[in-house]
Amino acid sequence: MTLLQLCEWLEATSVAVFVRESLYGFQVLVAFHLLGLMLSVGILLWVDLRLMGVTMQRSRVSDVYRSLAPWFLSGFGVMLVSGAMLFAGFATSAYGNAYFRIKIAVLVLAGVNAIIYHLAAERVSAGWDAAPRPPVPVRIAGLTSIVLWATVILAGRMISYTMF
Repeated sequence: MTLLQLCEWLEATSVAVFVRESLYGFQVLVAFHLLGLMLSVGILLWVDLRLMGVTMQRSRVSDVYRSLAPWFLSGFGVMLVSGAMLFAGFATSAYGNAYFRIKIAVLVLAGVNAIIYHLAAERVSAGWDAAPRPPVPVRIAGLTSIVLWATVILAGRMISYTMF
């Protein structure tokens, strides 16, 4: 089965039919997707700004992360579920859309950036956790996260203009 055939199968599922054919399914899912985006990326932005040493310099990075993680992870969950349902409804159109491909590729890069941060920088955070300005690699991870998520958002908006 090719990827395109998988997309065609996905579009035939009951979830996909609901997204495309129900009176408000698409609109409600887009609203949830945007609310999840605001909650996830909006709150993650504060963590990234702390990693960069721009805000909350009197707070430990680990405290900022621990207090905000449940919120941005919940938003990410809402965004993931609603995005998957939206994709199911228009999988073949998304398959051929360059902005969708960019969005997915950059999402993967954002995940890689987070994994690298957690595996490399966070393990040695005891030495810089309370510092007003973390070390350069940590600041780069925060800035990279902001740039990648901004790219995901822009590519997502461009999908709306080029796919429908």
